[in-house]
Amino acid sequence: MKSIKFILLFTTLTLFVSCDKKNKDETAKIEYQCPMKCEGEKVYSEKGTCPVCEMDLRLISKASKKVLSTEISEESIFNLTSSWNTEEGKTITLKELKGKTLVMVMVYTTCKAACPRLTGDMRNIEQKIPAEYKEDVQFVFISIDPENDTPEKLKQFAVDNYVDGEQWTFLQGTESNVREFANVLAVKYKQISPLDFSHSNIISVFNPGGELVHQQEGLGVDNKETIAKIIETVNQ
Repeated sequence: MKSIKFILLFTTLTLFVSCDKKNKDETAKIEYQCPMKCEGEKVYSEKGTCPVCEMDLRLISKASKKVLSTEISEESIFNLTSSWNTEEGKTITLKELKGKTLVMVMVYTTCKAACPRLTGDMRNIEQKIPAEYKEDVQFVFISIDPENDTPEKLKQFAVDNYVDGEQWTFLQGTESNVREFANVLAVKYKQISPLDFSHSNIISVFNPGGELVHQQEGLGVDNKETIAKIIETVNQ
């Protein structure tokens, strides 16, 4: 009888020690890191802020998969029911872009001044996004000249400007669709000749639910705030 009690006691203690050790091991695996990697691959065992850029440290282990809400707020661009043609010849609605942080800009392919620089700014932003966030970000170009910017021309523009990849999307809509979307972004544009437009130089950031969270205005401006906002939005 005593031997049975001893075995039961030994088994209980073993299980307790094993569970306690497992909990301690799991706790030890939790690590935090600066989203911008200001200190390279340095990690921290506790929550806090980066001593360099002061951004909140990000949990880099035991990350749980995000569950996106099916609801769309009144401020979401996904409420727009307009159809758009992509540079790949597909027809989509804006709602099909749901689930990723969107970085959007309005350009036209025959532009010789501002648009190439805006495209360069978009490339620069994409290059500065840390690798672990890239798959959660989509860069979208919307043509303000839908009459001339066919999917074929948009595709060639993408190739010529080194923005031809899965993370890049080009959209051609109707005149009314483009005007409606420009109003959402507060982008002003005006046709001044058959192949020339004057327009605002704005890069906009939308969260995965399609809500506007940030805008960068100007050409060649410091994009540190924009990149930080993109990373923050991906982590929400």
